[in-house]
Amino acid sequence: MDFRDSPAEAEFRARLRPWLAANNPGLPSSSTDDEYWARQAEWHTALYDAGFFGLSWPTRYGGHDLPTVFDVILDEELAAAGAPPRPSLGYLVQGISRHGSDAIKDRFLPGLISGQERWCQGFSEPDAGSDLAALRTTGTIDGDEYVINGHKIWTSYSDVADWCFLLARTEPDVAKHKGLSAFAVPMHQPGIEQRPLRMINGITTEFGQVLFDGARVPAQNMIGAPGEGWRVAMTIVSHEREPGELGYVARYAKTVKGLEKTVRADPGAFSTEQRDAVAWAHVQVEMLRRHVCRRLSERLDGVEHGPGGSIDKLLMTWVEQTVGAAALAVSGSRSVLDADDEPLKVYLYSRAQSVMGGTSQIQKNIIATRILKLG
Repeated sequence: MDFRDSPAEAEFRARLRPWLAANNPGLPSSSTDDEYWARQAEWHTALYDAGFFGLSWPTRYGGHDLPTVFDVILDEELAAAGAPPRPSLGYLVQGISRHGSDAIKDRFLPGLISGQERWCQGFSEPDAGSDLAALRTTGTIDGDEYVINGHKIWTSYSDVADWCFLLARTEPDVAKHKGLSAFAVPMHQPGIEQRPLRMINGITTEFGQVLFDGARVPAQNMIGAPGEGWRVAMTIVSHEREPGELGYVARYAKTVKGLEKTVRADPGAFSTEQRDAVAWAHVQVEMLRRHVCRRLSERLDGVEHGPGGSIDKLLMTWVEQTVGAAALAVSGSRSVLDADDEPLKVYLYSRAQSVMGGTSQIQKNIIATRILKLG
């Protein structure tokens, strides 16, 4: 693959750089501070209004119909500028685009892409995380509406969401994988209770629990056909488990660059083990970047990865936890004793990567059974 910019790509990069220099919000790491999550909507709309978001999505829905490589350029420049990565919405766009009717796509994609309507994803439950097919939330038909009852957990941005991409059991008497349906559920209504979850590193606004007690959703808001929720969910999680072009790499690279700057400012103050930890984190981030570039090249050639997203998810987990360990190693006891505990927060957040989006054990099982055909 030729990584040099075409004239159009070079022109896009030349427009983007000065805009970033003037509009970078300078937010802290996503894994360390509530401010990052509180200002995500602001960053989303700023990118969109400037013409730098939804680059590869259809113009019909507010995108720009550009090749995917323009998203890569955006991710590269965001990382180089130390700006927050672009909001991760592609998995929801894919779910609606692939399974929604034209009416569903026309209704929901423009607001999702522009950031005018915010979304959360209602999949995981207290007793159905990695075993998603075991979920108990129900959707019972009542005239031209479904009545939703159940409990979702680890629901990112649920406290600010206008809509929930919800998976519910609508057919209780069939095999558990076949009785699920997907809905766009309005969040601002009676029968929905929010319970925020405080994370071990102090973040309070990223995750939440959502309780549905008689909430209602129009039947026309079903995404896909009745009983096709599992297919919709697999489309979403397969994209959710990919590194989002270079977006995740940008987030990890930003942390590693900060660590390198700290060590280079006074190399003698750090042990060989500390310097080695930063060097290994640099290697891991570069490995992931090159892997993502290969995935992008394959996608541009029409290759669908399917269960290969589990490989991507494992690589992201290893890289994020390597970066977290390096941050803690460089800071040492200062991360606990000093007021600036950002490295400790980065480390603690990284531990969750092996659980969120499907546990590492589940990913290994998928790789073994669906890719290697073992067992």
